[in-house]
Amino acid sequence: MTNTTHPNPFHTGERAAQARAGVGAVSQWAGGFVRDYLPDQHRAFHSSLPFLVVASSDDAGHTWTTLVEGEDGFIRSPDPHSLTMQTTLPSDDPLAGRLATGGEIGVVGIELGTRRRNRFSGHIRPKANGYAIDIGQTFGNCPQYIHERSWRRVPVAKRPPPETSDRLSEDQMSRIRAADTLFIGSGQFADRPGPANGYDASHRGGAPGFVNVRDSQHLQIPDYAGNNFFNTIGNITSDPRVGLLFVDFETGGLLHVTGRAEIDWSPRNSHDPDAWRMINVEIDAVIDRPAAVSLRWSRLGHLSRKLRLARREGETDSITSFYLAPADGRRLDPFLAGQHLPVSVQIPGQAERSRRNYSLSGATTDTEQYRLSIKREEHGLVSRFLHDKLRVGDVIETQQPSGDFVIPNGIGPVVLASAGVGLTPMVSMLHELAQGQRPTWFVHGARNGRNHALRDDVTALLTQHPHLRQRVFYSQPDADDLARCDGWVTGHITAPDLIGLQAGPDTRYMLCGPSRFLADLRTGLEDVGVPADHIYFETFGSTG
Repeated sequence: MTNTTHPNPFHTGERAAQARAGVGAVSQWAGGFVRDYLPDQHRAFHSSLPFLVVASSDDAGHTWTTLVEGEDGFIRSPDPHSLTMQTTLPSDDPLAGRLATGGEIGVVGIELGTRRRNRFSGHIRPKANGYAIDIGQTFGNCPQYIHERSWRRVPVAKRPPPETSDRLSEDQMSRIRAADTLFIGSGQFADRPGPANGYDASHRGGAPGFVNVRDSQHLQIPDYAGNNFFNTIGNITSDPRVGLLFVDFETGGLLHVTGRAEIDWSPRNSHDPDAWRMINVEIDAVIDRPAAVSLRWSRLGHLSRKLRLARREGETDSITSFYLAPADGRRLDPFLAGQHLPVSVQIPGQAERSRRNYSLSGATTDTEQYRLSIKREEHGLVSRFLHDKLRVGDVIETQQPSGDFVIPNGIGPVVLASAGVGLTPMVSMLHELAQGQRPTWFVHGARNGRNHALRDDVTALLTQHPHLRQRVFYSQPDADDLARCDGWVTGHITAPDLIGLQAGPDTRYMLCGPSRFLADLRTGLEDVGVPADHIYFETFGSTG
């Protein structure tokens, strides 16, 4: 199913990058995934944040990225098409002039404690004691590579003057080598006027040292597998100017770097084997602002714990369920159905630990063990390690479960729609919903019965709880499926299929799967009148 309702949201450079990466079909369907307004969930999210990261240019045309903070509640969303910020940038900020006069910006809102983030572009204009932002494009992001941190404020003291240079000092290079997070800003105005023009601010994260400092004027930034939109890469393809921001989370210092970038599409002998591409940056200018903001962040390492693999069970040829029990004698941390578990493993040959987030697929009432049902991705460093090397008795490191893709409050019907391994949070939700009386539909799409994971678990729940119902779609049923014919339907899940369930106007739709699957269903549901705030979704990619 190809979405034709919404226009192509990508500019020429993004489409060229998608084609170069072999995912050119993205532009045919992703119009339903990119919006020109903020859904209520995103409005509430941004309004709760203590800061936003903003990218734009100065009067000389250099691209910069900065952090805009304010007092609690300084961000407001008067309507879905706008935000306001009741704050102003200090004069030594490289984007103070741009925000004071107005112009195009890119923004990422990020909540490090829960790893939520949302990006948007728009136009900023000054207003009394602050700024107003008119939204251009907006979309959510997955939480991979975000390091959990809590934040606090400290009294604002007299700030040291900034240091400026055309290259990095030894101290600055050391700080970058130790960094596990950066923000990158990019932009382009090559296309005809439209929402695809403008700036983008994006988060990048990895193990400390993931940014390679070649010398005082050259950096290498790995580009990992993601949502295949190629916003940053596409912008650089059209305009090489970029702005980097490194935050000193302990001191509130901001290290701004502006320069020009080019893409290495086939990095050989890379310092990071996870990298699919490399962003090579040549530095033009550096502004180092010690104690620039009042915010301070702390790593949540004290929340990490060790879990032991108690059992592993093959679900399909490519999906295995891993049952993890406490290795430290403490009770498991509780979780909400739909949340994920951050996992950290030390893979032989890797200098640093590799981290991923995997949805919990078991029941929240199971206090003895967590279940992770993980697909082995051919290019997935961690998923291959877990499938090929992790054995019963082995120990891995995890953080507390987190995530906001959870069952919405209420008593109305719920439709859980998933494709492939996207069923993992849905099975956990089905366990939760089985404990109540909310009418629930479990709708799942797989290639065939051999690729249908957790089928017996779902069937057992349906047998025991009559308020749960199921519909299964096989896109390529095999001979065993044809002989068994146990309730599946041939084809892919579509929005008309979900509407055809006649669950009712108060239904909440929970969607999980690849980006195209989400875009098609979300657009189709909205096109027939389902309110946007009745649709919840979580995407996944082959980040393995």
